[in-house]
Amino acid sequence: MSLNLSALEIACRDARGLALDAVSAAKSGHLGLPLGATEIGAVLFGHALQYNPSQPRWLNRDRFILSAGHGSMFLYAWLHLAGFDLPLEQIKNFRQLHSHTPGHPEFREAPGVEATTGPLGQGVANAVGFAISAKMAMAKFNTAEHRILDYHIVCLAGDGCLQEGIASEACSLAGHLGLDNLILIYDSNDVTLDAHASMTQSENTALRFEAYGWDVQQIDGHNMQQILEAYEKAKAATGKPQLIIAKTIIGKGIPEVAGTNKAHGEAGVKFAEAARRGLGLPEEKFFVSPESRAYFAQHRKKLEETYNLWCQKFESWKNANPELSALLERALSGQVADFLPLIPEFDPTVNIATRKAGSDVLQPIAKADPLVISGSADLHGSTLNYIQGGGNFTRENPSGRNIYFGIREHAMCGILNGFAYDGIFRASGATFLTFSDYGRPSIRVAALSKLPVVYIFTHDSVGVGEDGPTHQPVETIASLRAIPNLDVFRPADPEETAAAFAAAFQRNDGPTAICLTRQVVPILNQIPASVRRQGTIRGGYTAKKEKGPLALILIATGSELHLALQAAEQLGDSVRVVSLPCFERFLRQSESYREGVLPSSCTARVSIEAGITDCWYRFVGNRGTALGIDRFGLSAPGSTVMRELGMTVEKIVEAAKHVF
Repeated sequence: MSLNLSALEIACRDARGLALDAVSAAKSGHLGLPLGATEIGAVLFGHALQYNPSQPRWLNRDRFILSAGHGSMFLYAWLHLAGFDLPLEQIKNFRQLHSHTPGHPEFREAPGVEATTGPLGQGVANAVGFAISAKMAMAKFNTAEHRILDYHIVCLAGDGCLQEGIASEACSLAGHLGLDNLILIYDSNDVTLDAHASMTQSENTALRFEAYGWDVQQIDGHNMQQILEAYEKAKAATGKPQLIIAKTIIGKGIPEVAGTNKAHGEAGVKFAEAARRGLGLPEEKFFVSPESRAYFAQHRKKLEETYNLWCQKFESWKNANPELSALLERALSGQVADFLPLIPEFDPTVNIATRKAGSDVLQPIAKADPLVISGSADLHGSTLNYIQGGGNFTRENPSGRNIYFGIREHAMCGILNGFAYDGIFRASGATFLTFSDYGRPSIRVAALSKLPVVYIFTHDSVGVGEDGPTHQPVETIASLRAIPNLDVFRPADPEETAAAFAAAFQRNDGPTAICLTRQVVPILNQIPASVRRQGTIRGGYTAKKEKGPLALILIATGSELHLALQAAEQLGDSVRVVSLPCFERFLRQSESYREGVLPSSCTARVSIEAGITDCWYRFVGNRGTALGIDRFGLSAPGSTVMRELGMTVEKIVEAAKHVF
């Protein structure tokens, strides 16, 4: 069907007007992309994308991700015009308190916003995650009789996104995997915030992406016919992801700043009135013409016809595939199994590393939930998080449940976020704990977006040993604990590990990091397995109760818990040992539970953890002491490093004698 150019040109004018008025009213925002990429929005939302505004989470919708999230008014304007539940009042409240139009798009704030974007490049990696999720879903749920899923992932990115390393990592992997359901539109306006892009880049982007294994087209980003033709060609392509380089003029419509870096932010606001007149807009602010309203009302009818036909197909698929239908329904509703009873207790006579326990625990979880997927940043042999019998995800095998991310930690975490936004699969990925810093920006976005991603981080302390301080994450666990809404587990033995994994894969309101040992740890048989498991689910518990009047509490996590238990034996009957594998979960428990584990009447406390001590003072208070490692590590056998840096029973006893 050909474009209705006259109607879409009016819609472009109206969309530009909404951006001008919203940014002007807020006295804050970014006009460059909303004005410069308007024709791209018109073609996508006014003609090419498959969506239904009244069903914004329709399973077979095309997913549109605005990676250049600073241009949020582009997305808000087109969602409003397209008929999503984003009324004009919300456009008027752009960037205001409690509005659904925050400064950068936020997942769950407005219907039609697929991902939280703003940190540049994140949306590109998210889009790759969406695309892999789609390939897996199509392999899992489509049948020979019913192809219920055939959607595309469309991402709009700018120069800043493509300069970020995460985008390069993600796009390299996308090319390798042949993700031909992914269309990346590059708003190439040759401008960044500080200056013209030529100040910081001189590469040939087309050749770079061709080298990655992408198909590349270059078009005039203001020519709607060219945009549509390029988009349709990209949709029809097979075997490769698609890049459309759309040459645009940043801030188009404000002659005083258009094509310059001044157009990026709100510098054009002082010229807004003249710009509005130049566009042919009336004096009325936040104006949407009757022509645009009528056009999109008619367009919605066509979209709903497509949706209704799909619903008929979907009903036929459900009737023919009740088991697959039930599985999909559970996934989309966020329902998961109670994993903990499905995990056998460990052999009490065999000591293993918690990374090995994690591997053993992952298998029954993956068996119970076929939508659990796993991946590793080139470390499956060390992180041990491979789903046995799950196969590898490749372009030839989209049903594989294990993803080889390569040495791309940041992209891995951003891609896992894309899975979680899509909401079909339970995503997990692994690397060494010290390399979590490479993925930290994506982890932070997952936490603020409440995404149920599971990060498996092994080699969790100076116990790593000979690799030395570069690989010994003394400060990393504390820094992860500083991220709001991120649950950080550091289990002490296999039974605590089982509970940590069960809790992580059952969580729906945020991500979880599980930090595991490289070295073997003892199984703590003096504590019943059920106590260790249930206590870990709650974040903390009494591992050894005092036999006399309580005088001292030792608090420990991970591989140091067994040291605390040994020290308690030497310190006498008045000592309690508390295991605190997850601060965040423990602090969410009732006050009575927390008081029962850490009674405020006992102020003599010692914490023990092979890491920096700052995060422990909330638990040990002014009278207590935190025993830890406030320096970088050493290259030597792990047990030697632990002794050298004070992680011993003797040091615990010595510290305890100073506080009680």
